[in-house]
Amino acid sequence: MKISRSHFAIIGASLLLVANAAEVKPKESISGIWLMGQSLCDGSESLPVVSSTDSGWGNVMFQRGVRTWLPKDNSATPEKRPDALFQLVPLRATVNGGLGETVANGMADHWSAALLAEKEKAPKFLVACAAQGGRQIQELASADLSMDERTPESRRHGGGYYKTSLDDARRAVEQANASGVKFEMKALYWMQGEGNGGPKGGIVPTRWDAEIPRTDGLAWYRDQLMAYRKQWSADLCAITGQRGELPMFTYQTLGPAGEAQLMAADADAAIHLVGPHYAVPSAINSRTTQERHGDAIHLSADGERWWGEQVGKVMHRVLHRGEEWQPLRPRSAGLDAMRDGISMEFTVPRPPLVLDTTFLPRQENATSDGFSMLAGFQVRDDEGRIVALTAVEVEAPARLRLRFVRPLPAGRTCTVSYGYPATAALGVITALRSGPDQDGQATAEIVVKGRFADKLKPLTDEGAFFVVNTSGPVQTRAPIRRLLEENGDTVLRYEPRELRDGTPFVTGQDIAAMRPFSYGNLRDSDPEASVHTFADTTYGTRAGKPYPLWNWCVLFSQFKVEAPQVQ
Repeated sequence: MKISRSHFAIIGASLLLVANAAEVKPKESISGIWLMGQSLCDGSESLPVVSSTDSGWGNVMFQRGVRTWLPKDNSATPEKRPDALFQLVPLRATVNGGLGETVANGMADHWSAALLAEKEKAPKFLVACAAQGGRQIQELASADLSMDERTPESRRHGGGYYKTSLDDARRAVEQANASGVKFEMKALYWMQGEGNGGPKGGIVPTRWDAEIPRTDGLAWYRDQLMAYRKQWSADLCAITGQRGELPMFTYQTLGPAGEAQLMAADADAAIHLVGPHYAVPSAINSRTTQERHGDAIHLSADGERWWGEQVGKVMHRVLHRGEEWQPLRPRSAGLDAMRDGISMEFTVPRPPLVLDTTFLPRQENATSDGFSMLAGFQVRDDEGRIVALTAVEVEAPARLRLRFVRPLPAGRTCTVSYGYPATAALGVITALRSGPDQDGQATAEIVVKGRFADKLKPLTDEGAFFVVNTSGPVQTRAPIRRLLEENGDTVLRYEPRELRDGTPFVTGQDIAAMRPFSYGNLRDSDPEASVHTFADTTYGTRAGKPYPLWNWCVLFSQFKVEAPQVQ
């Protein structure tokens, strides 16, 4: 289904017209969006929340909150939870210890806005999440392996995630019947995968089984996810009285499971991979209830809500417009006739392709012989050696060209991978010194020669970023929370308490800047407007600006490059 840009411009304008809560008309039905996953799903360290009040779109949650599963609170016996906690109240983010913002408001509010902008009747979306951080797929499934006696005691936590999800559906039906309205499950959202990633790049199926090597491991996770969706769909429909298959939407996690999620979406027409989440800010920008910052693998509150809008956008396009959604991904790659570069064709949701080095910093690793990685791309030959790059260029709306420093020798083949965290080399540490106390915390400063403020602006716009040493036997890493210039040099300020493993920097070390997530610079030109804007004013420079809803290229590894045809 082809959608014109002018159509999106109309939607964007309409979203602004309906943004006032008073203009949202009453809704006569309730549609469920059920969430399941691990830490990014339950909002781990996504604090402080940015959706603390009713946003006015008419969407709801149980009075218990979006997070319906809580440890030591009828975890394995959800049917015993008090009925009073299942009244429907306006959807907003709540805090449960170290858990904060989830994708719920961004997802439901964007979907509502998109429907209203097209003058369609919008239901109330009821969002419920039975997730917990650190969980593996079979711990979240009906098998409930978190309660297996082989699971370490510290990782049991009561189990009951899947049972809770089903009981939530029963409660939703009861609430709808009591109000005289219809309830139906509309979409499932899956946000898990890191918990099954293995240290060698394969998949760990359980906490006690050996890692499955990458190729077989990806197939295992693909099949598990497809089976999960099918059973979850059937069990929920048995409760709601619906027929057919419920669609599942998912993100692309970092690590090997991310590729398996894409494989599942290719094999199961009811699974839709929205895309990667690497463009959103990490929880190293969060401030948790323990008066500390969050872990790099989690998302800030704005990151959760922003990603939720991406998901809501795709749910609307698939389920209301009938769009056959595909994330931005490679379709084919071929060596040039002179063997001095690669031409890659992509599936692009909203052309043209853009190599964006303004919103995200240029991903690169410069060497004395070109770039070992550039804009997120790395090429290796069939013996695993890096093929140095000179440039990555957009050649056509859906085509990219990677240029080599020198031609690939005859007879050699190569593959392309995409997604690395390195951003820019910063040179040598010339001095280390104490800094002023900041927010009650001691700081330290790294001094490097030269001015890097312009080069690092996309990083400082986003918020905190990492600096790591690239020389020496032990890696040192710390989040940089302030960048200053002093007599033509650059000063990088960090908190010593955040040094990785307490390992200090050393004068004379080479250092580089990095984002918390592996990423690349390739995106599409999707113009759809967001409903919400960046709200946290304590980091970066984006507060008050809309969330950009571009689609970024999926992460991939060892994509096969075809040899040129012999004439």
